[in-house]
Amino acid sequence: MTSFRDQRMLLFALASAMLVVLVLCIRFGAIDFSTGDIVAALKSLFPGGPEATLDQRIFLELRLPRAILCMLVGASLGVGGTLMQALFRNPIVEPGLVGTSSGAAFGSALFFVLGGLFNIGASLWSLPLAACIGGIISTYLVFMLARSREDGRASIVMLLLTGLAVNALFMSGIGFLSYIARDPQARSITFWSLGTLSGASWRAVEIVGVTTIGGTLAAVRYAKQLNALMIGEEEASYLGVNVNRLNGSSFRSTLSSSPSPRHSRA
Repeated sequence: MTSFRDQRMLLFALASAMLVVLVLCIRFGAIDFSTGDIVAALKSLFPGGPEATLDQRIFLELRLPRAILCMLVGASLGVGGTLMQALFRNPIVEPGLVGTSSGAAFGSALFFVLGGLFNIGASLWSLPLAACIGGIISTYLVFMLARSREDGRASIVMLLLTGLAVNALFMSGIGFLSYIARDPQARSITFWSLGTLSGASWRAVEIVGVTTIGGTLAAVRYAKQLNALMIGEEEASYLGVNVNRLNGSSFRSTLSSSPSPRHSRA
């Protein structure tokens, strides 16, 4: 077994590697920035500093927020995947497999179609909110349909099988909406599904940062209970874990961080 010290060293190494990659991302690209250029750009943010040049504005308004947003999106995906893998005790399970991601995608597709019908444009809040509502509805359906026991509890197997069915249901809904949508709406649905960080801004970084940090803190709160659940539902119940409540809390934590990648899509 891996010792606690080894886990801390691995976490430190991964965090260091992430910071190195972040520095490389903000330095190199279509326009390369030296360390002096980066320092000069950051100085322009302080009161009394020199006015930012065009290249410095590209760094501050495009390159830097895009790199930070990418890091936050990756963190939210990692937290969501870890929660699902711990909940289902399966290393290949992720939110897309149990219907959460497809529900969010259906919510965004429905927004594109209805938004075009009622002349409602996608904003910084409206599209992520529609995706989040879709994810909540799909997750609620999974829990309601998976409760087969007399005590109202949903087994892991039933949750997984129901999630696969709900995932297929919403994917077919997305296909239908893409079929009836006009050409610009269909392109928007396709591009949103592919994902992009091209529209990154500091406002987006703030929103995604709050949702990612909030979801991560909520996930850490249930870490010990999820560890107990790894040995089995009955065993976790004997240890005082409310399995039903833990399942719902884990899904809610996943949803709280799931707007991050959705929000970054154009």
